[in-house]
Amino acid sequence: MVKSKIPQWNRLQNLHPSSRKFLLQWVSLFCFCCLIIISCTPHQTSHQSASTSANNGRITMGTTLKARTLDPADAYELMSGNILYNLGDRLYDYELGTNQLVPKLATALPTVSSDGLTYTIPLREGVTFHDGTAFNAAAMEFSIKRFIQNAGSPSSLLSDAVNTVQATGDYELTIKLKQPFSAFPSLLAFSGITAVSPQFYEIGEGKFKPNEFVGTGPYKLKSSEIDVIRLDAFENYWGEKPANTGIDIQRFSSASNLFNAFRSGAVDIAYLSLNADQISSLKQGAEKGNWQMIAANGNNISYLMMNVKSEPLNRKEVRQAIAALINRSVLNERVLQNQGELLYSLIPTTFTDYQPSFNLQYGDGNIEKAKQLLTEAGYTPENPAIVELWYASNSSNKGFLGLTLKALADRDLGGLLNLQLNSVESTTAFKYLEEGIYPTFVLDWYADFLDADNYIQPFLDCSKGSAETGCEKGASQYQGSFYYSDRMNQLIAQERQEQNPQTRKAIFDEIQKLLAEDVPYVPLWQDKTFIFAKNGLENISLQLTQQVPFWTIKNSNS
Repeated sequence: MVKSKIPQWNRLQNLHPSSRKFLLQWVSLFCFCCLIIISCTPHQTSHQSASTSANNGRITMGTTLKARTLDPADAYELMSGNILYNLGDRLYDYELGTNQLVPKLATALPTVSSDGLTYTIPLREGVTFHDGTAFNAAAMEFSIKRFIQNAGSPSSLLSDAVNTVQATGDYELTIKLKQPFSAFPSLLAFSGITAVSPQFYEIGEGKFKPNEFVGTGPYKLKSSEIDVIRLDAFENYWGEKPANTGIDIQRFSSASNLFNAFRSGAVDIAYLSLNADQISSLKQGAEKGNWQMIAANGNNISYLMMNVKSEPLNRKEVRQAIAALINRSVLNERVLQNQGELLYSLIPTTFTDYQPSFNLQYGDGNIEKAKQLLTEAGYTPENPAIVELWYASNSSNKGFLGLTLKALADRDLGGLLNLQLNSVESTTAFKYLEEGIYPTFVLDWYADFLDADNYIQPFLDCSKGSAETGCEKGASQYQGSFYYSDRMNQLIAQERQEQNPQTRKAIFDEIQKLLAEDVPYVPLWQDKTFIFAKNGLENISLQLTQQVPFWTIKNSNS
């Protein structure tokens, strides 16, 4: 618009003086009349417009995360899961702020057959989809079959576990598994396993609707654009009605843009992802009362993968020495600005199954133990263990982590360990992890469901391999560690079948002890999640899954 105005004024300068004078007089008279009209307009009009904008009950959330798709059969990203969590309902959910499973579209926890294979689930009556279609067992059967058969990114979560799914009554669903899996009810709380309208969707491989959604949740989709997704409260929702009229999710291209938008008041809430400096700055603002900060322990973990087939990491003593070297307190302070939680197992601290096995085995920053292990393995300052440390080039935290670990090794280990830093873009790394290219890699894990199994089986299980060859096919090969242990495979099979919580916990204790002994991975830290919100917003909370229940949020200024 600015460019189009400049030539107009240039042409004005070229007019005859008398014409220019007449035109300027005319413009002045026009502006004077506009001023009179504005001045005579009651102030109530402008106040009413501002009030409508401020009190329409809608809330704007800013984020840097992208929702690639809103089709639950293909959504496997954090922000997509967050939005689907609010648009849809699952059979089970977690009680707010806990990992305690509660019925949602189900009315009770499943009845499980004695062989652990058949789950019978009673369903809720009186529920309708956003398009008016009635929810029943046939609709839930359709939704689960579509999740599996459309073969989207998360489909293996169910296809690997489920043999058949069938409506065995108007409001009764029966699911038969391929093998016992005691964490199966928790899996059914995964955000993508949500009820969808059979009248709107169809079953067929690749038949997705990435920009649409019709489910039963507290919100219905108003619009889905590149940078803004708008949700409206669903007036016919069967459960607790939203405390707001809608949520607008605004995506920003960078953390800096999100940071500035929140500070300027352009968004009501800032949620994922801000860097450590920005979080520290906003925390200071919250302490001064400028806005609110909501913090909670999450279940996302960061860890170091070690390829047990790679020289010199094929020697257990070297892996153990690296585990002993790592000082989590220093990492938390220097890398995360004390915004993480120290983690000594792959299982997060929020689970009762958590055991600090790496702390018990090595302590934290145990330099003498690291030196002893490297010396026993035959390494000297003249012949050090040379280990490549890889991390994602697009993560500043991972870069700081690499520099910190190298500095600790160079300073404290007397030349026994030579860490060589390397980086690569994360999407490239994920393509080649399973090929064994990387001796180590610093990675993150976002769990699919809240059960300790989801932090163990995807890392340590191996369906084909040997102690000599390592894992040739299975979870640990996919993760890049190639770890194989007959005993670990047996323990994982046992915990997946065991229904008794105490017996299952004892199995996880042994698993974590063996993990610390063999060291195919070293846990580093557990994320804390931060939400920053304007003053006046109430009832903002975080699930342990990092999902935000939008429906509880209320603007007290509305």
